[in-house]
Amino acid sequence: SRCVFFVFILVLLLALKKTGLNASDPRLKDCMDKLQRSVTESFHDVMMDRELFHKCVGGNIVLLIQAFRKKFIIPEFDSFVTKIDQIYDTVQKNHDGHVAVYIPHLAKFSPDLWGVSLCTVDGQRHSVGESKQPFCLQSCVKPLEYAVAIHEAGTEKVHRYVGMEPSGLKFNKLYLDEEDKPHNPMVNAGAIVISSLIKVSRKTVMDFIKKMAGQEYVGFSNATFQSEKETGDRNFAIGYYLKEKKCFPRGAEMIDALDFYFQLCSIEVTCESGSVMAATLAHGGICPITGERVLSAEAVRNTLSLMHSCGMYDFSGQMAFHVGLPAKSGVSGAVLLVVPNVMGVMCWSPPLDKVGNSVRGIHFCQVTLPALFPGVINDKMTELRNKSVVNLMFAAYSGDVSALRRFALSSMDMELKDYDSRTALHVAAAEGHVDVVRFLTDTCKVNPFVKDRWSSIPLDDALQFGHGAVVNVLQEYQVACQEQDRLPVAEIIPIPPKLETVEGMV
Repeated sequence: SRCVFFVFILVLLLALKKTGLNASDPRLKDCMDKLQRSVTESFHDVMMDRELFHKCVGGNIVLLIQAFRKKFIIPEFDSFVTKIDQIYDTVQKNHDGHVAVYIPHLAKFSPDLWGVSLCTVDGQRHSVGESKQPFCLQSCVKPLEYAVAIHEAGTEKVHRYVGMEPSGLKFNKLYLDEEDKPHNPMVNAGAIVISSLIKVSRKTVMDFIKKMAGQEYVGFSNATFQSEKETGDRNFAIGYYLKEKKCFPRGAEMIDALDFYFQLCSIEVTCESGSVMAATLAHGGICPITGERVLSAEAVRNTLSLMHSCGMYDFSGQMAFHVGLPAKSGVSGAVLLVVPNVMGVMCWSPPLDKVGNSVRGIHFCQVTLPALFPGVINDKMTELRNKSVVNLMFAAYSGDVSALRRFALSSMDMELKDYDSRTALHVAAAEGHVDVVRFLTDTCKVNPFVKDRWSSIPLDDALQFGHGAVVNVLQEYQVACQEQDRLPVAEIIPIPPKLETVEGMV
């Protein structure tokens, strides 16, 4: 029976891989642990039957059903990644560009290194090439640093000190805008000022970045940090120029801000962990493989806007015109690309073009997204609302409060209606899921008086199917809504007398 278990698990893992899910996905940890225990116990002639299978996968049933019914953002994932691999092979033949040498540690990387990883907002993963090789974020850290600053201090405070316009100049110019502020957070001057604004500890910033990466690999290269400090004359010049122009907030030390900036640039990731960070931005600040909200919606919105307009050095305008997606590059050869509501991508190859962007990274972005997969992006964006309705209703039907909490955190409209004008509250009331009803009412504050196409409100469904506990919750909530004058008087529906027993309902 142990051999049978191994075969079963192998088949399951292969099937998951075709959908884009990895066995290492944190959301599947409970399922994988139970399967592993079942293998261990198979010495005692335990057989994999329906009951044991349900016991192993029960906690992940919603995720697995979405995967196997092809309800993820990229349904035909195996054919999608086949095309990605073909483009990877084509781009690999591009040998233009030169590895950056002005930071000695970066000059040590081979120009042949080339890796790509992607992660969708549903946690579908694919990697090809040197996807596990650590490299420094360099300027790719700028949008992350800015997002943390906005998350911590808010838009108004941050942009008192830094502008939001493209500069039209090289990223390391000693130049400010008409208000004597750095043009934007994506140039060195702006990033150095942002470093002075972040009040949380350096460890806290690392924790933010690790959460964005779903706790996958995030390291630190001390060799790069020392190289940055020893060869950073231009950045020191920018720092003193900023100090002279009084660009730093009161009490901030310029040398400390520069030191922090050099440390941030020396943070290491891999293509795999970097793609999860990009997917967190694509997912509105929620890490797709942990379900944790890391950044506020405000921080993500601002960050993506500036990446779109200023993220690719002097190539930003062409990138916005030809690719039309938020991206950020770094002189280590990294390109962080975000397809909002779809996926995040991290490309890495050290040879750079004349403005400092990875030659292969730019080539991959230009060929892949607009040319071969317009349907994946455009069609999925238009279908997003329909997909949201299906996922919302399924979670309410299944009693999955965790999924509903993720939807609410991602700013989904929790009052979306299906083709019968039924809301998630209708569905949860009909199924008798008290926890879901309480979450939708107490936390999400949804409207309890919405009528479906048969003119029924959620309370009618709870009464019809004899769910007394749900009836009580909805009655109390409707009273509270009426007392708060949430709806016009004309729309208030009389509440039936409270019924304590099933017999009374009948």
